[in-house]
Formats: sequence, structure tokens, C-alpha cells
Amino acid sequence: MKVLNLQCDARHGFEGWFASEEDYAGQVARGLLACPLCGSKSVTKLPSAPRLNLGAARSEDAASSPPTGPQGQKQDVVAGDAEQALQAAWLQVARRIVAQTEDVGGRFAEEARKMHYGEAEERSIRGQASREETEALLDEGITVMPLPLPDALKGPLQ
Repeated sequence: MKVLNLQCDARHGFEGWFASEEDYAGQVARGLLACPLCGSKSVTKLPSAPRLNLGAARSEDAASSPPTGPQGQKQDVVAGDAEQALQAAWLQVARRIVAQTEDVGGRFAEEARKMHYGEAEERSIRGQASREETEALLDEGITVMPLPLPDALKGPLQ
């Protein structure tokens, strides 16, 4: 199994697991790769260093000490870590929303009105609505929240 660091054109970083380098290239050629955050299909492979497993004792030492620069100075790695943590948190929230809501598709405004006026049972829904439909719902006192979800989350995750 080959684990690659990938990045979309919006600079969202993520991992991809592939059977081989050829499998990665084939999926790219067929347009099967997409960013899990924004759905962009413009994905590139980032350079990465090989991981060397030097034994449990050395791994524990490395994990407990902060990274150091060329002359042994401590390096700040917070910015990249914070961005990855934010992306992971967003994906977790988005997955939860998808799992706990009913997708009503283009009938969103109609279903929201039915629930608001007591014509349908209240439930958590998601779907698509135009800007005009969203503004009309808000004008009627129907609380809605635009939330762009990546297409990758709407199907089974690989």
C-alpha cells in the first residue's frame, strides 16, 4: 500500500492510499481523485520523504522531542498542524451533518416550508436552494443555513 500526500488547487492537503504508483496515475487520468474538502479534481502529489522505522525506542524518543532545524534549533510546526487540524475538524462536522440529515435535494425550500407550517413532520434536512429561495425562506421566518458540503461526502468514502 502506498500512502501519498496530496493537495488540491485550493491548497487543501490530504492523504491518498493506493495499491501502487500506477494505481495513483490511473485514478488521476480517469478523474477519480477529488479533494475531500472542496471536491476539486485538480489534485497533485506532494513530495514526501520515506519513513524509516528504526525501532520502538528511537520512535518514542523522536515523538517526545520537538523537531529541530539545521543547527538543532527548535522549529515551529504549529501553522501546518493547525491547518490540518482545522480541515480534519471540518470534515468530521460535515460527515456528521450528512449522516444525521435527510437529503431532499432540490425540494429543500418546499420541504422547509411544509415543516414550518406544520404540513410535514419536523426533521433535519439538507438540500439545494437558490439564493432567491434561501432569502425568501428567511423572509418568511424559516431558519436556514447555507452550508457547502463537498460532493465527496455525499457518497461512500473510500
